[in-house]
Amino acid sequence: MKKIIVGVSGASGIPIAVALLKKLRDIPDIKTFLIMTRGAEITAETETGIEIDKIKALADVNYSIDMIWADIASGSFDADSMVVLPCSMKTLAGISCGYSENLLLRAADVMLKEKRPLILAVRETPLSSIHLRNMLSLAEMGAVILPPVMTYYHRPLSIEDMEEQIVGKILRYIGINDKDYRIWTGERNGF
Repeated sequence: MKKIIVGVSGASGIPIAVALLKKLRDIPDIKTFLIMTRGAEITAETETGIEIDKIKALADVNYSIDMIWADIASGSFDADSMVVLPCSMKTLAGISCGYSENLLLRAADVMLKEKRPLILAVRETPLSSIHLRNMLSLAEMGAVILPPVMTYYHRPLSIEDMEEQIVGKILRYIGINDKDYRIWTGERNGF
């Protein structure tokens, strides 16, 4: 069984995190571990209209952001990968500097030190030199910097189509092939 940690910070993009949790819930032999920051809970209300408890119910295990003693805060917890979606610049900075003041930051720190896949779906525009330095630093440590950038080659008809494409790309980085993800083949109008 694959163990996937999903961290959700307060940046815009919570609907993509919800789409990822729904997709992971429907895949056999996946167990999800969810951490939401307080900012994420506030943003979720604004962006989704979905009650926080219903979002949390999409994961198998939920943690309070303050549960620094939780199992996922230890290298002995055998997580297969961690996704931070969306990843705010505050969260990015905390991970980059090893400032593990909460469970999301500590879990990400553990993924780095254990050399396990850490995918950061960073959300900000424009990017300052501070943001870019933090992303470069984390990329050099082995994290995957994966901004949830829209694509058009798959001819999306809705925002949900775009979210699904981003989720499919994230799943590929955690070793899951998603039948709904449309890869670019180099052919005009073809997949």
